Amino acid sequence: MTLPKPLHVAVLMGGWANERPVSLTSGAGVADALESKGHRVTRIDMGRDVALRLHDANPDVVFNALHGVPGEDGTVQGMLDLMGLPYTHSGLATSVIAIDKVLTKQALVPHGIPMPGGRIVTREELYERDPLPRPYVLKPVNEGSSVGVAIVTDSSNVGNPISPDAKGPWQEFAELLAEPFIKGRELTAAVIDGPDGPRALGVTELVIDNGFYDFEHKYTEGRTQHIFPAKLPPEITALCEAYAVKAHQVLGCHGTSRTDFRWDDEAGEGGLFVLETNTQPGMTPLSLVPEQAAGCGIPYADLVELLVAEALRVHAAKGGAHGAADPA
Repeated sequence: MTLPKPLHVAVLMGGWANERPVSLTSGAGVADALESKGHRVTRIDMGRDVALRLHDANPDVVFNALHGVPGEDGTVQGMLDLMGLPYTHSGLATSVIAIDKVLTKQALVPHGIPMPGGRIVTREELYERDPLPRPYVLKPVNEGSSVGVAIVTDSSNVGNPISPDAKGPWQEFAELLAEPFIKGRELTAAVIDGPDGPRALGVTELVIDNGFYDFEHKYTEGRTQHIFPAKLPPEITALCEAYAVKAHQVLGCHGTSRTDFRWDDEAGEGGLFVLETNTQPGMTPLSLVPEQAAGCGIPYADLVELLVAEALRVHAAKGGAHGAADPA
């Protein structure tokens, strides 16, 4: 798939979500890569006037480098749809479902993709009793980048039941998803779309210095070791890749996605669980999708162009007429 050149690409970044710093880094990398390929780039740090700024810029295509709400939850996707602008990554419906951990379970589990059980709990319930036997995980329903995730164990310094004064996501979020804690190894598999459909790039194991793969470990150099390809039994690698592609297809993802796993290596294939599928994976120097792509012989700038080409293809398939000629 080739791109008409030069394109005018608006790179949406920043915004006001918790992941704003990550988005700014992703956006800067994407913009530099596009310029290195000869494209014209308008950098937009998203504010409330984003629709007006996009209208004035009148780009051929938008590269969505936003993370979190509202860039990842369908809000920005709906705006871009109304404006008739092609954009990278997944569309409105997919974004609404994938950002919501409960809706994601409802979509994926019936298709044979194993995910941890769990239920929504209010902070008041947490202050009365544990919703699950310890250890268990608490996470916001609609956040990315492991924002607000807590693991509650018998040794946790939060009280039993959890104290309202203890530091944790219950102080910031009125409702949380409680899931059983799955011991074992942290794995992730990226998927990209191509002429022959979606394909997995491989599996990375994330080995952290201590704790778990939270926001700090994801975006602080030296806190997490990325092992790619992961040293796994062939059947586990194949299963991770198959689940990642299946999740990408069932959710209706476009461009790229990244599916995260926990694997209890004492339980074999039955110990592998999908945690979530990320429709807006990071594009920073520490991000996993560019790292896996590079390991498969796809340089960063080529990956960025691939996502732009897929955005134009999807837009053309929907009958869109805005912007540059469709990719060949």
